[in-house]
Amino acid sequence: MSLKVILVACVAAVALADKAPVHHLPPVYNTPTYHAPEPVYHAPAHYKEPEYPTVPPKYNYNYGVADGYSGANFGHSESRDGYKTEGSYSVDLPDGRKQTVKYVDNGDGLVAEVSYEGEAHYPEYKPTYKPAPYHAPPKYPVY
Repeated sequence: MSLKVILVACVAAVALADKAPVHHLPPVYNTPTYHAPEPVYHAPAHYKEPEYPTVPPKYNYNYGVADGYSGANFGHSESRDGYKTEGSYSVDLPDGRKQTVKYVDNGDGLVAEVSYEGEAHYPEYKPTYKPAPYHAPPKYPVY
């Protein structure tokens, strides 16, 4: 009798479990609408060709820096008359020399002359780092 009850219970379980699961479709949303805003800029005016001067360029300038705190000492001067440009610049180098560059350009290429004043000094290297002293690990008695 108990076997019949178990058999009926199994058949009932299979019959109830035979139903297909219920799946709901995902919700459908309307596609958002986008309206581009009207442009706020104005159409550009007709392009006007730039006007270049008809006379050749002519200028003179120079500058110099001498800063005692940082040790910076350099300068530059240049003059131009049409295609002829000439000038020079100088700088104090870290090795104690002064480098001077004189250049000229007549419209056919730059010609530079580099010269040095003074003698180079290279101080002897002395490391400032000192490693920590070595201390041997303590010795413990062995039992």
